[in-house]
Amino acid sequence: MSAISVGQATVLGIVEGVTEFLPVSSTGHLKITEGLMDIPVDDKSVVAFSAVIQVGAIAAVFVYFFRDIVRFVSALLRGITDREVRQHHDFKFATWVIYATIPIVIVGLAAKPLIEGPLASLWVVAGSLIVGSGVMWAADQMGRHKRGEDDTSFKDAMLVGCSQILALLFPGFSRSGATMSTALVLDLDRVAATRLSFFLGLPALTGAGVYELKDAVGGGAPVLPLVVGTVVSFIVAYASIAWLLKFVAKHSFNAFVLYRIVIGVLLFALLGMGMLGA
Repeated sequence: MSAISVGQATVLGIVEGVTEFLPVSSTGHLKITEGLMDIPVDDKSVVAFSAVIQVGAIAAVFVYFFRDIVRFVSALLRGITDREVRQHHDFKFATWVIYATIPIVIVGLAAKPLIEGPLASLWVVAGSLIVGSGVMWAADQMGRHKRGEDDTSFKDAMLVGCSQILALLFPGFSRSGATMSTALVLDLDRVAATRLSFFLGLPALTGAGVYELKDAVGGGAPVLPLVVGTVVSFIVAYASIAWLLKFVAKHSFNAFVLYRIVIGVLLFALLGMGMLGA
């Protein structure tokens, strides 16, 4: 592959930071941006580069939700020896996050050749953006938005966790979009759905970034662009998280639905006219 420059890494870091937690598909936007910059989207090290700079965005979640994460981890550790703690919601929620991560790990490892090959096509991204928009709109309309974060159950966590597989297999569907949509169908309110999406994404996305690091560096991606992309994605993602939580507290997901449709149609047009390589 042609080496990703610091300038390109900066752009990709901004795109990753803005889109990772918005329900618009960070993978889809990264692939579109890479395509516009003539970076081969299906190159193994490019796929790995995208996964690694996600770590910056994930780090922003750890920092933003530091107190919540410390509370969950503390409950998990204390619950190992204290039966009473195991009855508390914090302990249960922490274990549910672990269980809910297992399905996506299994599918991710089993389907890796497809994810990095045929499914990396921008045609798939365009279709997934539009189909995912319909799912998100329907979920927002169907959901009664009456349950808060403390009302979540093991079933909720597993269903929302498994929905991440859709985004894994179909870049453009959006991990955030899939998890938030599933949570909304389960009648969680928009803030609870958004926070649940954040917490369930931590193990899978962190693991993916660490796992792909060897391919990114070994495949030709220089270390400096990797560092720059990761740092930039952290800064931008932190601001994006703060904005999103305030937005969903007062607004529906319709703005994201419309945006995804526009981007999906535009991408189909660019691909169809040969102005962008798939």
